[in-house]
Amino acid sequence: MNVVFVEPNFPRNQREFPRALKAVGATVLAVGETPWEWLDEELQSWIDHYYQVGSVTDVDQLSAAVTHFQGFAWIDALEATIESHTLPAAVVRERHGIPGTSVHTTYLCRDKPAMKEALRKAGVPTAASIGASNAEEIRAFVAEQGYPIIIKPRDGAGAAGTHKVSNDNELDAVLDTLGHTGSVAVEEFIEGHEGFYDTISVDGEIKLDFASHYYPGVLEAMRTRWISPQYISTNRIGEGELYGQLRELGERVNEALGIRTSATHMEYFVSPKGLRFSEIGARPPGVGCWDLYAAGNDIDIFRAWADAIVHHQVWHVPSRQFASGIIALRPDRDGTITHIDGVEEVHRKYGPLFIDEHLPYGQGTQPIEAGYMANAWMRLRHRDFDTLRDILDDIGRTVQVRAS
Repeated sequence: MNVVFVEPNFPRNQREFPRALKAVGATVLAVGETPWEWLDEELQSWIDHYYQVGSVTDVDQLSAAVTHFQGFAWIDALEATIESHTLPAAVVRERHGIPGTSVHTTYLCRDKPAMKEALRKAGVPTAASIGASNAEEIRAFVAEQGYPIIIKPRDGAGAAGTHKVSNDNELDAVLDTLGHTGSVAVEEFIEGHEGFYDTISVDGEIKLDFASHYYPGVLEAMRTRWISPQYISTNRIGEGELYGQLRELGERVNEALGIRTSATHMEYFVSPKGLRFSEIGARPPGVGCWDLYAAGNDIDIFRAWADAIVHHQVWHVPSRQFASGIIALRPDRDGTITHIDGVEEVHRKYGPLFIDEHLPYGQGTQPIEAGYMANAWMRLRHRDFDTLRDILDDIGRTVQVRAS
């Protein structure tokens, strides 16, 4: 099977996808922005043919790469695993007659107002929302729904560009920052616990699934420096009413949006009104989340994805042996990281539980809104979810990242 893979070199674990495709027998035809000679030898060994473009999000450039590959091979699949790459890839798939996730489904998984409208029509519980192109439409939404609300890009990922607005003064300030920005997504703010549900589906049937929990919610985590935020993947997904409801919700969402053979990343809220859908991407989760699933379940999840794409089968069975989680360790200020206190103590207490860690001594800091892996972080696993959460809390109190 000949698979075109979009951008094999970035971010950090992106290389695992061509590695897995090669391992399950695919011929890997990669298109990326990095010159071939800059790729390391291991990554080069997993790529059979490479085509460099200036931008993988430029449909015409991506199409030119596919035309090049089709000049000497039948293309069976074109896959993209980064949010901003998914829609250009879908457009090029349809332009060249390549099977895969449709433009319509990809658009619904990118455009949040259209996504929620489609799901409300299918009876899926979501927050009230609109797409707004001007201040008057936003104010009309507030008049109907009340505060607080969320304003964010229609096609954003994570908390990037997201604003929580609780009163008229805050709304005026946000409108000033938006300037001449085009249409935005405006949503009812839902109070409650926030988490995510990730799947790999084949021909519309979910073959692998995982559930994770944020502590605290993403918006608070990405805005508050002193918090050491964490998310934990549970090994209890087969237990309890919530996870049964979550699995049912995931199946309904995938069916309503037309997701067939794909990885998905779905965010949800558990509110006083019950379980509520938040948003979904037709792609794997970011920030190394699949690494946690692999460590917690004793599987090569990248190879499971590759088997779904290449063989339309998933033979991998997750062990559910461990809960696994990451804690982000923020520097106390912007600047250069000079030292990190408490590392030896947590290594002594929890050493066998560590999966890996990143301690960037001497490096410049990244903005806290850049995410869980922007600065220092630690990843651990434990057989008991609650115990792991207590351990990550203790690490957050003990490890202090100092900058100057």
